[in-house]
Amino acid sequence: MFELQPGLYRRLIARLWKLTLGGILLLILYIVAVSFNFLWLFGGMPSLKALENPQSYQASEIYSEDGVLLSKYYLENRTPIEISQVSPNVISALLATEDARFVKHSGIDARSMFRAISGVLTGRSSSGGGSTLTQQVAKNLFETRTEKFRGVLGKIPYVRVIIDKTKEWILAVRLERNYTKQEIMMMYLNTVSFGNNTFGIKTAAKTYFNKEPWQLNVEEAALLVGMLQNPSRFNPRLYEERSQVRRNVVLSQMRKYGFLNDDQFAVYKQKPIKLDFNIENQNTGPAAYFRSVIKTEIRKWLDEYNEAHPDEELDLETSGLKIRTTLDSRLQRYAEEAVYEHMREQQRKFYEHWRGRNPWVYKDKNKQWREMPGYIETAARRTPRYISLKQEYGDDEQAIWREMRKPVKMKVFTYGGRRNEKDTVMSPLDSIRYYKRFLNVGFMSMDPRNGHVKAWVGGINFKYMKFDHVKQGKRQPGSTFKPFLYLAAIDKNFLTPCDRVTDQPVRFEPYEDHNGPRAWVPNNSNGKWSYQPLSLRQALGRSINSVSAHLIKQAKAASVIEYAHKLGIESELQENPTLCLGTSDVSVYEMVAAYCTFANGGYRVKPLTVLDIRDKNGNLLKSFFAENKLVINANTAYQMLYLMRGAVEDADGTSQRLRTQYKLLEGGNEIAAKTGTTSSYSDGWFMGITQSLVSGLWVGGDDRTIHFRDMAFGQGARIAMPAWGMYMQKVYADPTLKRAFPKGPFRKPDGFNLALDCGGGYAIDSSQRYIPPKVVNPEDEEILN
Repeated sequence: MFELQPGLYRRLIARLWKLTLGGILLLILYIVAVSFNFLWLFGGMPSLKALENPQSYQASEIYSEDGVLLSKYYLENRTPIEISQVSPNVISALLATEDARFVKHSGIDARSMFRAISGVLTGRSSSGGGSTLTQQVAKNLFETRTEKFRGVLGKIPYVRVIIDKTKEWILAVRLERNYTKQEIMMMYLNTVSFGNNTFGIKTAAKTYFNKEPWQLNVEEAALLVGMLQNPSRFNPRLYEERSQVRRNVVLSQMRKYGFLNDDQFAVYKQKPIKLDFNIENQNTGPAAYFRSVIKTEIRKWLDEYNEAHPDEELDLETSGLKIRTTLDSRLQRYAEEAVYEHMREQQRKFYEHWRGRNPWVYKDKNKQWREMPGYIETAARRTPRYISLKQEYGDDEQAIWREMRKPVKMKVFTYGGRRNEKDTVMSPLDSIRYYKRFLNVGFMSMDPRNGHVKAWVGGINFKYMKFDHVKQGKRQPGSTFKPFLYLAAIDKNFLTPCDRVTDQPVRFEPYEDHNGPRAWVPNNSNGKWSYQPLSLRQALGRSINSVSAHLIKQAKAASVIEYAHKLGIESELQENPTLCLGTSDVSVYEMVAAYCTFANGGYRVKPLTVLDIRDKNGNLLKSFFAENKLVINANTAYQMLYLMRGAVEDADGTSQRLRTQYKLLEGGNEIAAKTGTTSSYSDGWFMGITQSLVSGLWVGGDDRTIHFRDMAFGQGARIAMPAWGMYMQKVYADPTLKRAFPKGPFRKPDGFNLALDCGGGYAIDSSQRYIPPKVVNPEDEEILN
């Protein structure tokens, strides 16, 4: 047998020691070189400050005033939570699958390291080779494998992997020194991706199971942990069988490490996957239109904040802000439900009304409805699809229209169906025809006492129709504008709600409008005059146009505009006689704000949408308060409420169904209201006031040419008012809202002593002033017939 000589043995041992020490020294030098990016060869490392304050994109959350999470603004949908908010099932599944020795190592596990080295040597380095949870946190949280931290040697494939792994080992050790095991585990669970732009365990639980993370059971926790290996490959929505196999692997690991016994494993692995999938994005969740509108306002405030605080720049999508809005989640839900129920029924009637015909029409000189020629093609030329094809094909109209008529698979909005949409095949041109047939809506509800906007529905479906009809859209308000006219008459000319004006034709001499000079005699909605003296309350309650014409002659259009602007109408108003019938475009947002002045004792209060904004740690950044200003006398405001109560309380009021059908006056409740309908029934409006809520809505086609053809369907009392009635029924039926929004009469101003009792019919009280009729020219009636 060969025997080593003593001298040779000692020399061999000495050489091994030298090699070992030299290797250790080289390793130390290598680690130091990597740590300090020697000669820019290895790329930078996150600073100590970054380790102490790790940053990740964090979604900003939008809350209702009653504390309900409405939605989020985000680039990556992530909401960090504490370990106490996570189900133990998730912790067990994670440890068993990703890092069973997590509690024993200090960031680097020797076994894992050898697997990683083996992976590099065998060419399978991209798999990560058994990284510890701490190393994965270092990779996910500090983006060590991005170009930001890449040096000269990082351009060499295998060398790059070794350098990246080294950085993760170094960071893992540093993280273990700075944080507890629980903190590191939550860094991991709060940052990992679960696919579908879902980051962190809280968002994943909500997205896949509509649960909070502490509610996850064993099989749900195993499914989510199993997805971490490859979220796309093991997506349970797309690959159910594959994800179930992966889930069972996780369950097997849980049995292996003692988190499950054999009987439990046998039961859980047989269970099918049951998802309650609901991905969060800008199109889903309550108040989508509202969130879209206030997003612009919040960005404006953030620009001002960042300019004043350059060292702590905040971003709406990544800084984890907590935004508390004025909405009430219950009122918002009731508004959305009422609007949906009402608009679905109106759409059914609209389809039936236009069966076999297209609804884009105009009246010819014989007052017959005619289809507008080339309407769809004209609309198509304004679409992004047509514009992109125009850029591609230039002046080749034939090629452009060939593409516009080519059928493609698409999803479209529909009432009913799964999530109110359906899969279909139609051409881009057909899709325009399809959507042009829909009626749309804008609804807003506001507390007049403090300006808080409580509910906002900007359309029938935000995913498919993003135009907001509350603040962005403006349409003619029709008779809902009349209260500003009556206000001017009462406040300027010292009339009372019980003073009388005769219902008779009123002629305006030729004046300039967009059609040139013309004379005008406004007609009543039924085409007739009663020639009876009506109190102002009766006239407004029945929406008599001839009385409005008389009043604007007395008060003058300029004065009416002044009052409208004073109460909150900011849109430009045309100074001509037709203003008495509401012919200048305004928004629902403006109208609701202006009507709040009547319920708020003459104080104009600007709508408030956001209460406060806090940073991700809960520190208050900004509080917001409504602006209010006394613009009309409290006594005058109360008289206006009495005037508008006639629409609901009097037998011939346009809103009497709120009393007879919806039973909203029960319990001593008082409601002031006004309906509105415009020419050709293009717009239907309703405005309703209670002591604690002012709400209004518009209903119509996106284009004015799309509408019903007759008063029976197109008037505001039919096409708009029922949604308001259903909304208020839901509000009053909720016992949790009785204190905040109770039924009851309007508060009478202190010292108010004017007797308000106009009575009904045409009887004239001798105590009430009578405005005698003027001599009527018989030709006036012929002008209108």
